[in-house]
Amino acid sequence: MQPLTERLHILDVWVDPVNMAGALERVDEFVTKGKKPHAIFAVNPEKTFSVTKDSDLYESFREAELLIPDGIGVVLAARLLHGAKLSRVPGVELMDNICSLAARKGYKVFFYGAKEEISRTSIEKLQVRYPELQIAGRANGYVKEEEMPALIKQINESQADILFLALGSPRQEKWFTTHKGSLASVKVCQGIGGTLDTIAGTVKRAPKLWCDANAEWLYRLLSEPKRIKRQKVLPVFAYQVLLAKARMMMG
Repeated sequence: MQPLTERLHILDVWVDPVNMAGALERVDEFVTKGKKPHAIFAVNPEKTFSVTKDSDLYESFREAELLIPDGIGVVLAARLLHGAKLSRVPGVELMDNICSLAARKGYKVFFYGAKEEISRTSIEKLQVRYPELQIAGRANGYVKEEEMPALIKQINESQADILFLALGSPRQEKWFTTHKGSLASVKVCQGIGGTLDTIAGTVKRAPKLWCDANAEWLYRLLSEPKRIKRQKVLPVFAYQVLLAKARMMMG
């Protein structure tokens, strides 16, 4: 596989200079040419603070094969700091596109995470959306630690090519780091957070107009005011990016 172009440094984390088409091309290469599980994690302004506070999480992101620009803040920061013409690659949309790719190419997928009802409903809806999709198996996110060897065995026996982890961050990234060496057939592992809730319909995405305007974060904040605790880092992120740019200009 040809390596990605230089990874972009955004404050204390990174993002890869890919668009949706480029991300899907990488996924296809990982499956067809890869010899190990390849991690896909999402990067947004919140991650620039949370990732650096945990050395294990930081290492997980540093070693990930694909870090997608999930948040508009990261996209704007990449443009300002590196002149990179990025566009958002929302994790929820990438997962859907990966399922479409898998349906066309015959790749097997496995889902691990979310509540039992959410897991079951979302997988049923995906099967209707993509009739050719080979869903090798699923497990809800309440697997106990002593049951983990059985889950790993289930994933391996399913011969899944792609594993979706709907465990939320940082749990999904840490799970991958801990268990990646035990995954026999998996070539792609994407952390998808609450994406299955969106597919199941229990959580609604912003209308297309808001997404096209890169204001999905604002829609979610207005819909769920409690998210202000998470999004209060946005002004700090913007300030630190501007400060980094000023330092670059000063040499």
